Amino acid sequence: MSKAEHLANVMVETFIEAVEKGLDVVPCVADSTSTAKIKPFIEKFPDRLVNVGIAEQVLVGTAAGLALGGKIAVTCNAAPFLISRANEQVKVDVCYNNTNVKMFGLNSGASYGPLASTHHSIDDISIMRGFGNVEIFAPSSPLECKQIIEYALEKQGPVYIRLDGKALPELHDTCYQFEPGAVDVLREGEYVALLAMGSTVHEIVEAADKLSELGIMAKVINIPSIRPLDRDMLSKQIQSSEIVVTVEEHNINGGLGSVVAEVMAENGMTGRLKRLGILDGQYALAADRASMRKHHGIDSDGIVQYVELNMN
Repeated sequence: MSKAEHLANVMVETFIEAVEKGLDVVPCVADSTSTAKIKPFIEKFPDRLVNVGIAEQVLVGTAAGLALGGKIAVTCNAAPFLISRANEQVKVDVCYNNTNVKMFGLNSGASYGPLASTHHSIDDISIMRGFGNVEIFAPSSPLECKQIIEYALEKQGPVYIRLDGKALPELHDTCYQFEPGAVDVLREGEYVALLAMGSTVHEIVEAADKLSELGIMAKVINIPSIRPLDRDMLSKQIQSSEIVVTVEEHNINGGLGSVVAEVMAENGMTGRLKRLGILDGQYALAADRASMRKHHGIDSDGIVQYVELNMN
């Protein structure tokens, strides 16, 4: 497995490459230059960054205005503050008006660990799915992240990209090519299908390794594209699985688990679905990531334990 890389660094490097290629990219931050790791971009293009201060509503409104003026506006700030504080501006200024804004939800999920629920973002996918026309992505590795951002910068219209706040190792080889809507099968298997988005893909990969030692070959499916999503392809990939497990650092309502539940219900599937995530009515534990994931059963051991207990 390759050296881990922080996805915000990948984001900034991709912005620099895009500007050097001639794309009119203008990053906007809300006093979040450190969170966005944007310093290398500022050093190269000091007049191309807009910092509105700690004012997330202004951040999103400004980005929408820049987009209406022909710029490729990108917002770079912590996911909980983008989603909660600027909710109306995201809905109206960006989504409803279909402006060409790319929104990056940094340090998503429970990346902020001990800072607790004020800084955790465990509802961002569910909120964005409620807005009609924004594309939604959650990369699981540096290469996938780069390709998603490249696609987003060329795409006309609103995009939300959920970025984890920890360095992630590479999962894909150099031949990997991200496709919007595609289902990314990392490993074939029978009877059990494990699905995840973003950083929890690493948990299901590790869980599959542990299950294989027990003689259980689990299919491993990465879902980097929440909207668009090839639901027919997803249906085909899980239709023969008797146990389907979704894993996410997100509330079980409205995120990946809900997407898979919808696909299974709409296609009359009889497999048993288990949504592993932050349970209904709960907040993520205020703790380091390993402790938090263990507490909520979304680490590799928790996944293995569920599968073992439910094998016929």
